[in-house]
Amino acid sequence: MLTALSIAFLNDSFAGTFSEKVTRTVRQFSPHLAAKMRPPLTPVIRGRPSAKRTIHICGRPRWVFVFIFSAVSFILWYVSCGLLTVLWALAIALLATILHASFRTPNLKARLNTFREEFRAVWRNYSEL
Repeated sequence: MLTALSIAFLNDSFAGTFSEKVTRTVRQFSPHLAAKMRPPLTPVIRGRPSAKRTIHICGRPRWVFVFIFSAVSFILWYVSCGLLTVLWALAIALLATILHASFRTPNLKARLNTFREEFRAVWRNYSEL
C-alpha cells in the first residue's frame, strides 16, 4: 500500500488532489495547522508564473513524501522477508518484457494486410469455379 502511494505521488494531479483533501480535512480540526500546510508562495516574474513549479504535498516538496513512503515500504519489505519476493517478481517481469520484445514480428500490420490480400485472391479463384 505504501509503495503504491509513493508511486502515485509521482503523478502531479494525484499529488495535488491528495494534498488538497488532506489540507481540507485538517482545516476542520485545526485551521492554524492547515495554514502551515500550505505550499510556499512562488514569485511571479513579469506577470508570468514559473513554468517549472514544484509540486508540494501538505506544504513539503513532493520528493520528501516519495522518499519517506519508499523508505518505509522498503523497510517493511525487508523486515517481512518480502523483498526477495518483490525482486523475483521484478526479474520475471523484466524477463517477460524482453522475451516479448524479442519474439515480436516487425511490421505486423503490413504482414496481416499481405495475408488478407492473398486470402482474397484465393477466395476469388474458388468463387470463380
